[in-house]
Amino acid sequence: MTENAVTTSTPPTTARPTWGETLRAYLEPASLRMFALGFSAGLPLLLVLGTLSFRLREAGLDRTTIGYLSWVGLAYGFKWCWSPLVDRLPIPLLTRWLGRRRSWLLLSQGAIMAALVGMALSDPRTGLDVVVWCALAVAFASATQDIALDAFRIESADTRHQGVLAATYQTGYRLAMIWAGAGVLWLAARAEVVPVAQALAAVADAAKPAPGSLYQNAAWTTAYLVMAASMLVGVVTVLFSREPVQLAVPPSRNAAEWFRGAFVEPFADFLKRYGKQALLILALIGVYRISDVVMGIMANPFYVDMGYTKDEVAAVTKIYGVIMTLVGAFIGGALSLRWGVMRVLMIGAILSAASNLLFAWLAGHGHDVTALIAVISADNLSAGVASAAFIAYLSSLTNVTYSATQYALFSSMMLLAPKWLAGYSGAFVDAYDYPTFFTATAFLGVPVLLLVWLATRLIPLPERPTGA
Repeated sequence: MTENAVTTSTPPTTARPTWGETLRAYLEPASLRMFALGFSAGLPLLLVLGTLSFRLREAGLDRTTIGYLSWVGLAYGFKWCWSPLVDRLPIPLLTRWLGRRRSWLLLSQGAIMAALVGMALSDPRTGLDVVVWCALAVAFASATQDIALDAFRIESADTRHQGVLAATYQTGYRLAMIWAGAGVLWLAARAEVVPVAQALAAVADAAKPAPGSLYQNAAWTTAYLVMAASMLVGVVTVLFSREPVQLAVPPSRNAAEWFRGAFVEPFADFLKRYGKQALLILALIGVYRISDVVMGIMANPFYVDMGYTKDEVAAVTKIYGVIMTLVGAFIGGALSLRWGVMRVLMIGAILSAASNLLFAWLAGHGHDVTALIAVISADNLSAGVASAAFIAYLSSLTNVTYSATQYALFSSMMLLAPKWLAGYSGAFVDAYDYPTFFTATAFLGVPVLLLVWLATRLIPLPERPTGA
């Protein structure tokens, strides 16, 4: 494979695959590996963001503090800073045994397990600092796993199949989110000495319980320890996967040459290939998921404040909702393969922004499980379509010579501004309440539509042959 083949900007003419060929692509070995590794990638995210915000709200923390603590997720936004090390630096013994990608995957998975144990054994009411530091460690190790895994995925298939790999990756990712979302809530509810739902029913006619008065930390300890053990799925998958074929990296003659190859050339290559259009690409990447990310931080506190129980939230938002996201991901992957990534990218942007308005309606509707199901159906289906198309778009921009570093840059840009803005979401809700907040997040998606339209007209997607 030559670099010219990697960076060609004019795709060859290919026949549109049949629906049978499209569906069989989901059963190819590379797709099945992405399904399993996607589970490993999806497990830590909610445990330091969504599920953690539910735990903290139940423990009595105010929404403004919870919003600021969501900045733990900024670790994902800065992963490009150490991605060149993951791309180039070997790990003693492990790299020789497993290869460059799998060694970093295994190391990061071990660190995630250890930090989750730390979160399990801490109580946010008396040791919030410990919970935060352990959550930071989980986020850092999880971001490192993402760097290696994104490179592993990109090097495992050609451009046309990136939509399928994105969909199977999202399937494993979302199934892990069911386990890290519904599973945690279900385990914590089962481990409670006196179920919170029963306690709420007992005081239904009395004054509302004080924040944190019904919190049982031992139940959450059990749930988080099970989550730590669940990371073994990723460990086993790494051990039984094969290292993808990579372009040979010439040995560096000195430290300066190594630094230039690891840190400078990946970014210079991207700027050289796209020139001034690189600014448009980075702007699109930076805001594409802003509606979802900003809204998502306050979703779990919203469910708590609306009176939904752990079991209701687990069943509707963490199981049924994730299933709808999976359906959306498969639709997005299949449509990207047949219609092209950019068309589906536009559809996903429209649906993702519009679905936030349904939460504004739900906030005024009150506690209603049927209404929650309807809102979650629309929102998560939209998110699945948008995610599959967006991952395929990011993958198509990446040069396999620098796959880990460049994809880390793109995915970091995707989260940096939204995560920073999301930190103020709790303060916004405290000042203006939920309906205004959800409406504002919907309008954040309007500039995205213009950027997708401009990118479609000005920047053709490159065709990249497989690296495996």
